[in-house]
Amino acid sequence: MGYSTMAPDVWEPRFENDPDSMLSSDQCVIRGQHFFIRGLIEIPVIGSEDVFSWGVWVSLSKDNFARALEVWNTEGRETEKPYFGWLSTELALYSESTTDLKTNAHTRPVGSRPFIELEPTDHPLAVEQRNGITHARVREIATAVLHPT
Repeated sequence: MGYSTMAPDVWEPRFENDPDSMLSSDQCVIRGQHFFIRGLIEIPVIGSEDVFSWGVWVSLSKDNFARALEVWNTEGRETEKPYFGWLSTELALYSESTTDLKTNAHTRPVGSRPFIELEPTDHPLAVEQRNGITHARVREIATAVLHPT
């Protein structure tokens, strides 16, 4: 019930050889200047207990990224205040760009990816996060992701 991207949109393969850049399954640094964490935009599926998730990347300030790393493996880290960030994943099936939507990354218990809360705007993705989606919409997303035209 979800799809994910492997890296922030600005990541390029040439960064793999840059000593000031790194990409793991949960964190990314580009040229020692841009900092990202991976999290989940969770969308309730109407009429069920199901949740659809987009695995996305969010850019954080250097200080917030440092703090997130400091508590990454610390029990109780879910008590951290949310980290402000910018969505750094383009989800092309939305009519409006998803890149640079304002977010709050909520840390969860060790072993769980952060919950990414979108700013409550009229953007279709933010509306879906607030209001939920139908099973038909989940199938529509699956078709678009698995069988792009």
